[in-house]
Amino acid sequence: MSVKKLFDLSGRLALVTGGSRGLGLQMAQALGEMGAKVALVARKADELAQAQGHLAELGIEAQSFPADLSKRTAIAPLIAAIVEKMGPIDILVNNAGASWGAPAEDYPDEAWDKVMDLNIDAIFFVSREVGKRCMIPGKSGSIINIASIAGLRGNPIEMKTIAYNTSKGAVVNFTRALAAEWGPHNIRVNAILPGFFPSKMTKGLLGSMQEMVIQRSPLRRIGGDEDLMGAATLFASDAARHITGQCLAVDGGSTAL
Repeated sequence: MSVKKLFDLSGRLALVTGGSRGLGLQMAQALGEMGAKVALVARKADELAQAQGHLAELGIEAQSFPADLSKRTAIAPLIAAIVEKMGPIDILVNNAGASWGAPAEDYPDEAWDKVMDLNIDAIFFVSREVGKRCMIPGKSGSIINIASIAGLRGNPIEMKTIAYNTSKGAVVNFTRALAAEWGPHNIRVNAILPGFFPSKMTKGLLGSMQEMVIQRSPLRRIGGDEDLMGAATLFASDAARHITGQCLAVDGGSTAL
């Protein structure tokens, strides 16, 4: 098989959570450009409509499904609606996430719950529904979890995001555990661990820390608008058919230090 064929996603359906903007939309575009149909999920219908329009301008077939994934009861009906409208899901990108900054000793209960509900609980419940409805019966699938290099270590003193770091560490081992369990079904489960990328979530931090982050990166840069496209396409495609349970840092080399 040619290398081009290995990366071809024609005929597959990719579900991207948090797909209306930022890293989610970047990955949705990459998968769509390689031939996949795309189902976009996010909370805000207006942002989803804009994202769908952007993909349509690029010739990518996409549908949007507004949903709040922090509400556990919304997940099963959401997956059922996507399957009914677009067909079985072949690729799942668990990208939706949240953060909250506060000192650990004063961290609000509601903030902890918000971060955990979206960053780890939703990943499990979405993966469970997609696996049960689509991937296990079809004996095929690729799940890509978006963790973070924050899940591998602590933070600079300026950052106080105990729940975010904890949740992303959980995603790292969730990825390994699910890969081991679902491998016999020919379902691959991998994770991408971004470093600092400009986004709504990191806007405040990067405003005060961007130069420090750049200086601590061997490549002397932060992530850009195309820097997750290759990793997402690799993990989604047959080019990674012998890769599962792996966590790839896309961070300019900062975790190498």
